[in-house]
Amino acid sequence: MKIYLFSLIFLVLVAAIFGRGALAAERGGSLASDEEFYKNVDSFYDYKTDYSRFPGRVSDRDASGNVVKVATENRNVKFFRAGDAVEFEVASLEGRKSPCVGNLRDIESGYFVMFVKDFYPCWGKDDYFRRGAQLNFHAPILAARVKDASIYRVLLLKRKRDFLRQMNEINHFVWSYDQKRVQLAAEFDQEIAEIERKKQKAMEFMTAKKRDSIISQKELAMRMDRLDKDIEYYRIERHELLTDRWNLDHDLGIPVGKRPQAMKAQ
Repeated sequence: MKIYLFSLIFLVLVAAIFGRGALAAERGGSLASDEEFYKNVDSFYDYKTDYSRFPGRVSDRDASGNVVKVATENRNVKFFRAGDAVEFEVASLEGRKSPCVGNLRDIESGYFVMFVKDFYPCWGKDDYFRRGAQLNFHAPILAARVKDASIYRVLLLKRKRDFLRQMNEINHFVWSYDQKRVQLAAEFDQEIAEIERKKQKAMEFMTAKKRDSIISQKELAMRMDRLDKDIEYYRIERHELLTDRWNLDHDLGIPVGKRPQAMKAQ
């Protein structure tokens, strides 16, 4: 139980320290202007209220009389921790006696239990400390914890707003899933139709290009044939008279007529 309480106190203190640092950074690095800060945040903390003072009433005492259970309507006593010291005075004797000191042992909803070593300063040595007595408490540590709790609550509210924003985005997606799905499918169908149109256009272009290429191929073949004939026609032959004459008169063993031949009669 002691280890659990110690761990709980440690976690609360760490959260308060980090909460102060984070909020200080958020509002410009200063915690001095409480009035301006708490006017602009969603917090129930009232910087004008003294949270260190609150009333209570003796609900019960143990057999020794030193352990007292106090009932209070101040719900901020939930921030008390075991071992905290509080000062209190009896309401009917306030101002005429010195405060007594109590050390907290346990905290319940609307109640807390404290150990009081001596009632003499605030009550008197011989008088019986009655059940139901009205007490006025003073606990500066409670005021500090209330302020730290309010700062940490602002951080929690900010975190909750972030969670709500994320939840809103998720809910919007879930609620509009069917519509988004149809819209997404329509977008892809549109892209597919566009690709199909481009494909059809490209295939038609290839077919037309093939047809034009075949026509161009035939036309080029015809032109090349005509060109080859023209090239052959316009080729310049080599002509050397003596050589050609010798070649023409060369006896190749082929029968020829007698020369000179007789002249034909007219």
